[in-house]
Amino acid sequence: MVNLLLSCLAGLLLSGAFEPIGKWWLAPIGILVHMYAIGRTDRKMSSAFLFALTFNALLLHWTSTYVGSTPWIILSIGLSVLYIPLALIGPWGIAAYPLIFVILEEIRNRFPFGGFGWARIAYSQADAPYSLMAARGGAISLTAITLLIAGFAFHILNKQIDFLYLVPLLVLLIPINVMTTNQTSVLMIQGNVPQLGLDFNARAQQVFNNHLNQTRIALADKPKVDFIVWPENAVDVDPFTNKDVFDQLQTFDQPLIVGAIVGKGDKLHNTSILWGEKTQEVYVKQHLTPFGEYIPLRSIAKEISPLVNQVDDFSPGNRQKIFTIGQARIAPVICFELLDDEILTQAALNSNLLVVQTNSATFGTSAESAQQLSISRIRAIEHSRNIVSVSTTGISAIIDFKGKILNQTTMGTADHISATVGLIEQSSPRDRYGDWAGIFTLMWLLVIARRAYALRR
Repeated sequence: MVNLLLSCLAGLLLSGAFEPIGKWWLAPIGILVHMYAIGRTDRKMSSAFLFALTFNALLLHWTSTYVGSTPWIILSIGLSVLYIPLALIGPWGIAAYPLIFVILEEIRNRFPFGGFGWARIAYSQADAPYSLMAARGGAISLTAITLLIAGFAFHILNKQIDFLYLVPLLVLLIPINVMTTNQTSVLMIQGNVPQLGLDFNARAQQVFNNHLNQTRIALADKPKVDFIVWPENAVDVDPFTNKDVFDQLQTFDQPLIVGAIVGKGDKLHNTSILWGEKTQEVYVKQHLTPFGEYIPLRSIAKEISPLVNQVDDFSPGNRQKIFTIGQARIAPVICFELLDDEILTQAALNSNLLVVQTNSATFGTSAESAQQLSISRIRAIEHSRNIVSVSTTGISAIIDFKGKILNQTTMGTADHISATVGLIEQSSPRDRYGDWAGIFTLMWLLVIARRAYALRR
């Protein structure tokens, strides 16, 4: 029983590494505690599940903000079941824990329904002294090194020292020369919504007007900018069919990147539109949010929550789009797409600036927005790109390629940020070498696990 309680404590500590607490060092401590607990108990499946359930339930509590506790509980339990194979460390010993954990994390990033990688350990490590590991080997390597540090500490507590765990840290000694070749000036608009909640866009015209008015206020203060960015859902009235909205967007002299809902026939698209005076280029969101923008297993889901009937299924896009404004080649990334490794990699390889458009109105003033900002910080490091992240209600921010927040807004306010942002042409080592970084990470974890297994025998 004590070890099972320690497993719950480990999950509690790990959740504290993420926002709203956001203390990165709690992640290796939480993993260390769980290594101790699961190594001492014969009920390893229970230990793994209770650890994961505590962690996921605390981390994802924001999912219950307006829809009640049932979806939150189902999500927490469903994700936690996918941690149960941690019990496989039995024959191998604790040295196999990092390998199994990383494999399970990569599975959760892809399965089910396209994956949900929100709880990736890497996303809690933006302030860690080794966070630049993500530029060398991606988020998978940042998760792995956090686990290896915990494993190294575990062996020290057991009066063993094995520096093999820390060898990957040596890659941080390899310099990465990231240079800004040009700059662009951007105006980010956080217009706010009349009311937080699931029906924020019931007053879609007012949301549009909020962003319109905030843009005019900002331009009166600083009229010379290269382009303007509005967040996801800033225009929930189809600008191509609503003449008033279309005409209002035509009044700006500067290029405008807007998040808009567009209907084509019987299909709905969540889009990012580069709005110019004469032409409009459209990017359609490729990775849709399950149970938010479309409902998998709808017949079952509607028995769990009547809110399912309020969700119309969106249709996904099938290709990347790059907006060119002067020297800036801008890759739009819409909200949930932040979790998709392939989309982010292709976006970074084809651009010199990433623009993240998101909407946090459906989660109120919860930790969701701050957690998403942490994901953006890791993505900036991973892909050596400065990021412009703009939200309807906050938090909007400018993030540099080292994951540092240069400027940000507060939640629940109408605000704007005007900034000059560097354009970066070089690809990060992680993007240059692609999947090899992940393969090498898994191979190193296998070496550690296999070596420990051989020594035990």
